[in-house]
Amino acid sequence: MGGAGTFVVARRRPVQLYPVAGRLLPFQGDFMAARAQAESTQSVSRFTPGEWRNLRLGLLFVSPWVLGFLVFTIYPLIASLYYSLTRYDLLRPPVFLGLKNYTILFFDDPHFWNVMGNTIYYVGFSVPLGVGSAFIIANMLNSRVVARTFFRGIIYIPSIVPAVASAMVWDFLMNVQWGAINGLLRSFGLPIIPFLSNPAWSKPSLILVAVWANGAAVVIFLASLQDVPRALYEAATVDGANMWHRFRNVTIPITSPIILFNLIMGLIVAFQEFTIPWILTQGGPMNSTEFYLVHLYRNAFAYLRMGKASALAWILLLIIVVFTMIVFRSSARWVYYGGEK
Repeated sequence: MGGAGTFVVARRRPVQLYPVAGRLLPFQGDFMAARAQAESTQSVSRFTPGEWRNLRLGLLFVSPWVLGFLVFTIYPLIASLYYSLTRYDLLRPPVFLGLKNYTILFFDDPHFWNVMGNTIYYVGFSVPLGVGSAFIIANMLNSRVVARTFFRGIIYIPSIVPAVASAMVWDFLMNVQWGAINGLLRSFGLPIIPFLSNPAWSKPSLILVAVWANGAAVVIFLASLQDVPRALYEAATVDGANMWHRFRNVTIPITSPIILFNLIMGLIVAFQEFTIPWILTQGGPMNSTEFYLVHLYRNAFAYLRMGKASALAWILLLIIVVFTMIVFRSSARWVYYGGEK
C-alpha cells in the first residue's frame, strides 16, 4: 500500500524448474541442481566395472561354502521338519500325519518321559560338575606349581582323543567282569562295583566320564585367568583380602563371562551326548542310560521311524533353546562385564 488509495502489487520472480532424475526440482542454484543430478546418476550406477568384477570373484570363491550350507544344512533342516509331520520308514513314501508324531510323544509314549528324565539327570549333574571342576583345575594350573606346563598338556589330552577310543578305555576300566578297577578291588578282597551293569551306578559312571573329558573348558578358563589384571589381586591383598576373598571377589567376577560361555556350551553338548553311552551301555541297564540322542538314534536307524525321529530332533532343538534362554536371562544377575558401570 503506497499511499492513500494506492496499492502496489509485488511481482514474484518466476520459479525455475530443473529436470533431475525424471523430476522437476525448484531453483536452488546451479550448484545444488548439478549435485542432485550427480547423486542421482551415482545411485543408478552404484558399482564400477572393477567393483562388479570383485563381486563376481567373491561370489565365485564363496560359492562352495554356500552350496555346502544349502545342501548339508538348510535342506536337511527343511526335510527334517517335513518328515516330522509324516510317517516315514525309508522304504515307502512318507504319509502326512500333521502333529500326530508330537502328540504321540507327549501323551502316548511313556518311554519318552523316561528318556527325558535320564537326560535331565545327566545334564543337571554333568554340566555343573564339569564346569566347576574345570574352573578349579584351571585355577590350580594358573598358580606356580611344579611342571605346570606338563600338567596343562596332560589335562587337554582327553579332549583330543576320539570319543570311541575314550569309550573303549573306560569300558576296560569299568567292566564288571574283567575291568581294571574291579580287578584291583578283587586283589584287595573288596567287593566289586557294577559301574555299567547296575542302574544305580550307570548314570554316575557316565557323568564321571563326561567330567574327565572336559579338558577344553580347562584351557578356555586358563586363558581367561591369565587376562585377570594382577593389579586387582595386589589391591585386594593390600586391603587385607585372603586367598578365598580374592578368589570370590576378583577371580570369579572377572571370569564370569567365560563361566557363562562354558556353561552354555556344556548344556548343548550334554543334551546331545551319544557316543559314550551308546558304546558303553547302549541305553542299559534297564534303560537307565537311554539318553535323548540314544533314543532318537534307535528310532531312526533301528526301528526306521524317521518321522518320529525327526519330531524328536525338533523337540530337542526347542529344549536346548529354552534352557539356553533361561541361562542367558539369569546371567544378568551374576555375570560381570568390564565395560559395565
